[in-house]
Amino acid sequence: MNHISQFVWLIPVLPLIGFLANGLGRNYLSKSVAGFMGSGVVLGSFVLSLLVFMQVQSGVTMNLHYFNFIQINEGITIGFDYKIDQLSALFLLIITGIGFLIHLYSTAYMHEESGKDFAKYFAYLNLFVFSMLLLVMGANYIILFIGWEGVGLCSYLLIGYWYKNNHYTDAAKKAFIMNRIGDLGFLLAVFWLIAKIGTIQYDEVFNAANLSRLSAFDISGITLLLFVGATGKSAQIPLYTWLPDAMAGPTPVSALIHAATMVTAGIYMIARSNALFSLAHHTQTIIAVVGLATALLAASIAIKQNDIKKILAYSTVSQLGFMFLALGTGNYVAAVFHVLTHAFFKALMFLGSGSVIHAMGGEQDIRKMGGLHKHMKVTSITFLIGCIAISGIPGFSGFFSKDEILAGAFSHHIALYGVALFTALLTAFYMFRLYILAFTGSFRGTQDQAHHLHESPAAMTIPLTILAILSIVGGYVGVPEALGGHHALATYLSPVVPSAEHALSHQTEYALMGLSTVLVIGAIAFAWFRFKGNQAEGPATGFGKILENKWYVDELYEKIIVQPLKKTASFLQSILENKVIDGFVNGVGKAVNYGSRQLRWLQSGQVGAYILLMVIGMLVLFIIQLFL
Repeated sequence: MNHISQFVWLIPVLPLIGFLANGLGRNYLSKSVAGFMGSGVVLGSFVLSLLVFMQVQSGVTMNLHYFNFIQINEGITIGFDYKIDQLSALFLLIITGIGFLIHLYSTAYMHEESGKDFAKYFAYLNLFVFSMLLLVMGANYIILFIGWEGVGLCSYLLIGYWYKNNHYTDAAKKAFIMNRIGDLGFLLAVFWLIAKIGTIQYDEVFNAANLSRLSAFDISGITLLLFVGATGKSAQIPLYTWLPDAMAGPTPVSALIHAATMVTAGIYMIARSNALFSLAHHTQTIIAVVGLATALLAASIAIKQNDIKKILAYSTVSQLGFMFLALGTGNYVAAVFHVLTHAFFKALMFLGSGSVIHAMGGEQDIRKMGGLHKHMKVTSITFLIGCIAISGIPGFSGFFSKDEILAGAFSHHIALYGVALFTALLTAFYMFRLYILAFTGSFRGTQDQAHHLHESPAAMTIPLTILAILSIVGGYVGVPEALGGHHALATYLSPVVPSAEHALSHQTEYALMGLSTVLVIGAIAFAWFRFKGNQAEGPATGFGKILENKWYVDELYEKIIVQPLKKTASFLQSILENKVIDGFVNGVGKAVNYGSRQLRWLQSGQVGAYILLMVIGMLVLFIIQLFL
């Protein structure tokens, strides 16, 4: 176990090998070999991550230096370094563990793809996992940023995987561009740190001596810019609209982006930088308000969506808002805890939706489903467990993490708690609306679809079962003292992530738990009576129409950003580019051409003209000599 540090470099390198092997050999590998290799390398990384986690749990952390990545004469040296501590070890388990289940699931879900495309798909997935591992293992902001950009690239490749569909490629471009906007903020924050303290190594940035060199303005500016980066990657207002469109990719990709990897990068970065953010109280307030607003906005939109994957996408945006609320209230452990539990139940529900879409022949509209429980019992039961977990029913993982976020909001400000509790009720309502319309009642699809309804193969149902078990037991790593626990996760993370100091009595905590539980059960009951017996809504009207059209945010962005930019670009092309720049360049050419044509008359071939010019030249020289 003491020699595990020698193998840490293999954790990200194994998926990189899988990417290279599947990518370069895509024309030659069979589907079974490509799938086995793509899944096997991630399983290997998971086993190594498990060994690392066990060593970290025993109290051994590591800073591993491999080589100097950037070296500047003035003394700035940025190493290619890995940091293995409590936070990175936990994220390694989430990324490789859930990543492996998604790879395994993909071997069955993508079986209709050609051999070449199948291998390409697994190559992209492996590159995605490699990038995310680099992001969480980096010991400085530059290594984190390399992984940060890597997952952005992979999201573009995977969302636009079916690139012959223009809508899918548009969604991929949207994700890529909106992430670049956030990434600019991230980069500016890194440059600011370098300018002020000359280092971006975590251990050096977060020590008291260097933090004291930063003014209050520096800390606010750096943390706000880092938060701008997080809003892009973790889909917060105003940069959240790319995430629902990311549903264009294959369903396992949606699970990978939304549950285990990309969208949690912003949460990880802020939790890692907690020493900076804890000093920036204004930034924390902004984070809490933006997170809560995002949670409420996305939950309200999810109520009226009918595409099964779109509902889950807006649910992800909403849950990320809860995590940012926790970060903004200084409750970093609760945010990381919710990342963990959310990874279990959201991966479960995305893969469950993929199982449904697989059985329905590609249909994603829940109004055309119904009665699926009779045909797909494993998918139905596991999906129900996911719905219960995300709703926060006691005993399931979501209850513990969401209760901790709500308690933190309550101790911070009653208004934050009230809005967060209302959002939690909306979550329970729209998730059970989805479950009731899809799995209960009678089937509303076509006869052809009814004949093909069947449970998914074992490669798809085994990951569902494992994730369902984790969605039940995953929360018990964070049982609060009020319920007789010792919050093992908070104790484990304590060397890296401080626990929030809440002055809530056990009686208050019991009251908050009881209130949220009763209201959530009420919301589920309301959904049951509203939608049982296939009482699907008619066409949306009034406020429902606004929610169905997602508050018209995309249309607003189109009007105030996209169209003005296109008009500006068109003007610049037609006037500045064609007439001014091209006119100047072409004018220079025409002037030279015209001048040359006039000068060539001097070369007439007449000797008398040449003698005359010589005499004139001599006269000019004499005049200059005599009079100037």
